Amino acid sequence: MSSIDARDVPADTTSTERLAAAGLEYRVVDLTDDASAVAFQRAVDRGFLGAEPSSEMLAQVTKTFAARRNIGVFEKSAAEAALPVATTNAWATPLTLPGGGEIDMWAISVVTVAATHRRRGIARALLEGELRAAASAGVAVAGLTVTEATIYGRYGFGSAVPVARLTVDTRRAGWGGETSPGRLEYVDRETLAADLGAVHERARRRTAGQIPGWRGRWEGYAGVAPTADRDQARGVRYLDEDGALRGVMAYTVSEANGTLRFRLDVRLLVAETTEARAALWRFALQHDLVDEVVADLRPLDDPLPWLVADSRGVKQEVHDHGWLRILDLPAALTARRYSAPLDTVLRVEDSLGFANGDWRVRIDESGDATVEVAEDGDPADIVLDVSALSSLYAGGVRAASLHAAGRISGDAAAVEALDRALVAFPVPSLDIWY
Repeated sequence: MSSIDARDVPADTTSTERLAAAGLEYRVVDLTDDASAVAFQRAVDRGFLGAEPSSEMLAQVTKTFAARRNIGVFEKSAAEAALPVATTNAWATPLTLPGGGEIDMWAISVVTVAATHRRRGIARALLEGELRAAASAGVAVAGLTVTEATIYGRYGFGSAVPVARLTVDTRRAGWGGETSPGRLEYVDRETLAADLGAVHERARRRTAGQIPGWRGRWEGYAGVAPTADRDQARGVRYLDEDGALRGVMAYTVSEANGTLRFRLDVRLLVAETTEARAALWRFALQHDLVDEVVADLRPLDDPLPWLVADSRGVKQEVHDHGWLRILDLPAALTARRYSAPLDTVLRVEDSLGFANGDWRVRIDESGDATVEVAEDGDPADIVLDVSALSSLYAGGVRAASLHAAGRISGDAAAVEALDRALVAFPVPSLDIWY
């Protein structure tokens, strides 16, 4: 969908000027220069406390980063090949919306600040710079996945797509589902990477909150990329009765302290049909010598607890994952479909100014919305900040919950009407990091 190339967007002038006043240089990094590319990637690994990357890993990551807009912050006196003291990168990508439509999203990744340069306004310059860059490119929504959940709300991001980590005691849980009519087969790593990409691209269009993956992501899951545990990667795929590929799972197994009993970690399980999903779950739970199966980033409506004989053998831990930030409110709200009619005035508070104001939102019986600046004198039915509205946007967080937490102001009837309109089916999800 996306026709925007983030690499065409220059470095934000406001962030450039702010950091220049602090003796720092903020600029787009040229990854076609080998020395700059290596320095940037080493800084990213340092920021996430990773090991020093090998030459093979540097070459692998370059394939991904080269397609993105990479920003580095440098000491003005630094040598040409010096590591940046802070990094981020971004690209425009389709975000699946409730109702099956899409909108361009400014995906933000690898946000790091060196421990030697904390509390100098660098993180603020990075995040606000990305938001201004996105807005200047006409992108209505920004998004990210985060390692720390307390940072991004101040920039207007809201936790919008919660997911579940499932831990299964296979001996207790057993299996209570039916047998799928197709067949499973093992695949080699290159085929696994290709199958993950193919099935994910078809399946992600049906669930709000999802974005496309990329070649490096699938190669990492499949063990093609030079990761530390690449030799443990395995994969199976599900073919339906007609031989069509409908599901695929990448996983690893590890032994529990020399006991000859194993834990199976699902790296990614993606399926287009209920039969494919059930077949892949059954394979994992009935795998020989496996006592525990762990799968993270699963949708909150995953059927697994209903596929086993004893649901108490399945532990579900819900946590935040996908964070969104509305920039162009009319464009964002009119892009998705809604589950109930609505006529309300939202007062949105946005300290950065992108979505600030009073907005009349009308949703018709077919689920289509119109959004206009509210007329003077129209009272606000709902008052909330842009972080709260961004949390609600994908339809996976309930307005009633935010109201009960004091994040939304409005009477009970207005909040219920908003809740009914925004809720999405199926439950939004996001099954990859970016």
